[in-house]
Amino acid sequence: MQQLTSYLSGAWVYGQGQSREIQHAVTGEPLYQVCSDGLPLAASLSYARKLGGTALANMTFQQRAQMMKAVAKHLLANKEALYQISYQTGATRNDSWVDIEGGIATLFSYAGLAGRELPDDTLWPEDELIPLSKQSQFAARHVLTSRPGVALHINAFNFPCWGMLEKLAPTWLAGMPAIIKPATASAQLTQAMVKLIIDSGLVPEGALQLICGGVGDMFDHLDYQDAVTFTGSAQTGQKLRSHPRLLEKSIAFTMEADSLNCCVLGEGVTPEMPEFALFIKEVSREMISKAGQKCTAIRRIIVPVARIAEVQQALLQRLAGVKIGDPQLEQVRMGALVNQEQRDDVQKKVEFLLRNGCEPLCGATLDKLKVVGDGAQSGAFYPITLLYCADPFRHQAVHGTEAFGPVATLMPYQTTAQAIELALLGQGSLAGSLVTADAELASQFIRATACAHGRMLVLDRHAATESTGHGSPLPLLVHGGPGRAGGGEELGGLRAVKHYMQRTAIQGSPSMLAAISREWVRGADVVEEQVHPFRKYFEQLQIGESLLTARRTITEADLVNFACLSGDHFYAHMDKIGAAESLFGERVAHGYFVVSAAAGLFVDPGVGPVIANYGMENLRFIEPVKIGDTIQVRLTCKKKIRKPQKTAEDRPHGVVVWDVQVLNQHQQAVALYSILTLVARQEGDFNTVH
Repeated sequence: MQQLTSYLSGAWVYGQGQSREIQHAVTGEPLYQVCSDGLPLAASLSYARKLGGTALANMTFQQRAQMMKAVAKHLLANKEALYQISYQTGATRNDSWVDIEGGIATLFSYAGLAGRELPDDTLWPEDELIPLSKQSQFAARHVLTSRPGVALHINAFNFPCWGMLEKLAPTWLAGMPAIIKPATASAQLTQAMVKLIIDSGLVPEGALQLICGGVGDMFDHLDYQDAVTFTGSAQTGQKLRSHPRLLEKSIAFTMEADSLNCCVLGEGVTPEMPEFALFIKEVSREMISKAGQKCTAIRRIIVPVARIAEVQQALLQRLAGVKIGDPQLEQVRMGALVNQEQRDDVQKKVEFLLRNGCEPLCGATLDKLKVVGDGAQSGAFYPITLLYCADPFRHQAVHGTEAFGPVATLMPYQTTAQAIELALLGQGSLAGSLVTADAELASQFIRATACAHGRMLVLDRHAATESTGHGSPLPLLVHGGPGRAGGGEELGGLRAVKHYMQRTAIQGSPSMLAAISREWVRGADVVEEQVHPFRKYFEQLQIGESLLTARRTITEADLVNFACLSGDHFYAHMDKIGAAESLFGERVAHGYFVVSAAAGLFVDPGVGPVIANYGMENLRFIEPVKIGDTIQVRLTCKKKIRKPQKTAEDRPHGVVVWDVQVLNQHQQAVALYSILTLVARQEGDFNTVH
């Protein structure tokens, strides 16, 4: 039988000891043997820190993003091989799409996010200058730096690709290497994806390692710069979280556990409304997607007591049409559980619920299960099971027992206050949904239950046209939840990257902080030259290079002309009597005229390296500009972000962020902001990414 090897310290290796057998989820046939006993697990930590960690930490955020984009493209080009292996885990094509291409999309998303928002540097200034003294010559900034450790990611069986990539993306972007420990039941798919990445040569050696099997004594060798993430059962997660080494070294531990997620049908929704059909569709989809093996799946269906019969009838009718069986068959909409052990566990949990206040509406037993497909009779299939709990306040088991399969429980409520109480009885959930057309009810429900959920969907006829659904974690949104859900936090855009970095408050003079962060800050030294900074190419510009412009006195004609040009005749600019009674005491210039006049002072009009204005950030009007005031501008190169060429034909360029201070005749700031310009580079990339 084939052996599923691990990738450690640069080699594909197999353990020596008792092996575990992986069976085909659909046919029950033996596939692989898995064993990690005797492998150099502790040595792999050192290997990751010294090789992968060093290489990643020396790459800038932009370089890491380009690496991730290249990996994502490579995986996408080879996705069909992954689909074939995913079938072995019992997944349908749609299930596999979420796992494989959803995971790849997460890599693309983080690569793009970093390309737009992170510096072309290894240090990430997190905030603007924080003055700590009266004259602002003693100040501080928070900066983020890569930790010289390794991230150990222990993943669940249900999403062997997405579960790895959604953690790898922020880990690599933070400059940290990773060791992946997939769940053994579906490790063959994770291993196939890791092999594609390793064989591509796109990532530094040591940046990615794989353990197929157990982690042995690996926890005993972790250090304070390392990080551990866990996705799986709450029981296993609690055991790992309390490991003495993690406590002794204060090692970062992020846990995402299964939870009793709910979907609530709001009061006032009737069967004639679009929201009723949306509710039925959402619940049924969540029950059969991945055969219910989703940490975000709907487990508790909370419905007004007056609608119980109608919801029950609609759900049973919809679920009855779902074909279960071999996922390769076109008519099949739900595949198998990952293995027989998982099926037995689901059956055990269902039987427990039936003894504790629930009754079956469909499924709940293997006796009448009909499976489509000649070779699927020995697979790990389980019937779609809808239970009913008539008294969910009395029978608490329904809020604490999760059958991790195509199982959900219908339960009634009398009032919205009761619906809120039932939602909170889950003791912490990854995801919750409310289906309603009533905005006031939505506000009441979300304000009361958000504290117990990591993510919440309010679904109505308008959102439904583009909604990704109850159970879809998105790269830009937080994934995780309080209490039973593990108390961890993943994804959430760039928030996730910070979990793997060290935040440090740096104190000093503005000039010293500018030197450390390689970003100019107000109060730091400037460099003034005869050549206008707009005449310089990207490479020629220095951080802190500055221009102090000529002056311009603001006249009444300026206000009148700008009002006529823009159509802005606001009384504070045009009505002498009204302005006299305002907080300004007299007429003042339009704020956007001040910005326009400032541009007229600092822009060099000739053709040159500056390609275009890219945008404006953090505009604040500090003091009013009155008729007769004189303004002057200081323009300073704040930071530079080198942009890679997408094709050889693209003009090489970078983004330059300029600090703009508009001053009056008293050298008081009247407007502060930043502008972004695209500036040409003199040389293109030697290795253009296609």
